[in-house]
Amino acid sequence: MAPVVYHRTAEIDGLDVFYREAGPGDAPVVLLLHGFPASSHMFRNLIPLLADRYRVIAPDHIGFGYSSMPAPGDFPYTFDALTDVTEALLERLGVAGFAMYVQDYGAPIGWRLATRAPDRVTAIVTQSGNAYEDGFVRPFWDGLFAYAGAPGPDTEPTVRRALTPEITRWQYENGVADPSLVSPDTWTHDQALLDRPGNDEIQLRLFRDYPANVAQYPAVHTYFRTSRVPLLAVWGRGDEIFGPDGARAFQRDLPEAEVHLLDSGHFALESHLDTIAGYIRGFLGRVLPAPS
Repeated sequence: MAPVVYHRTAEIDGLDVFYREAGPGDAPVVLLLHGFPASSHMFRNLIPLLADRYRVIAPDHIGFGYSSMPAPGDFPYTFDALTDVTEALLERLGVAGFAMYVQDYGAPIGWRLATRAPDRVTAIVTQSGNAYEDGFVRPFWDGLFAYAGAPGPDTEPTVRRALTPEITRWQYENGVADPSLVSPDTWTHDQALLDRPGNDEIQLRLFRDYPANVAQYPAVHTYFRTSRVPLLAVWGRGDEIFGPDGARAFQRDLPEAEVHLLDSGHFALESHLDTIAGYIRGFLGRVLPAPS
């Protein structure tokens, strides 16, 4: 019988944080942190494949999915603030230590969790979850960094393209060897949430804050070297947002990191779910204590 997945909401500082949860309450925790422009919906098929062994928790970041979407004047849309909410949710759920799966925006949130409390993180799975400048594919990122450095009418139109249906679909299909494996439900779901009134301004705030993530990379690399945290990189070799050099770079600071490149792109779970789940189960089975 497939594990039951629960769809829950916790109130954190007056905000509703939606999360998916499955698995035994006393099992090792695996925290799934989604990216842009997605939500915990991206993990809908992975969760049951892990929840027989692990307590799996997948929240929606504030401004994404089914979590609260306060106006920018009512919430500081920075990656520090998104991390604060995630940290508070873990405290609310009684999570002391956890392994984490990070993808895209989930990575800078995960890196902050780890550098704030290194002893809490038991293992890392990164799937297009970048931590090195090697990973940035140009010219994709040039427009975002230009906008973050000088927001205004000359730079904003380029980044607003990232909020359009065409680019949302492209994020799912880029680099995938067989795009017919990617369900159109993915980009349709994400686009409907991006199109909510006011969500564009939220995303622009986060675009402007993105360079703060790059500024933290040296501290993240120090964390890797000092913690020797077990790390698995499962990456689409065709990802045109965070390229495979970003996956290989982890081995500079974590020489024993496992790196696997797949014939996929930025959202590799959509085309290689079983392969990725197999790598994760094998990796966590080796590096985490056996579930009781």
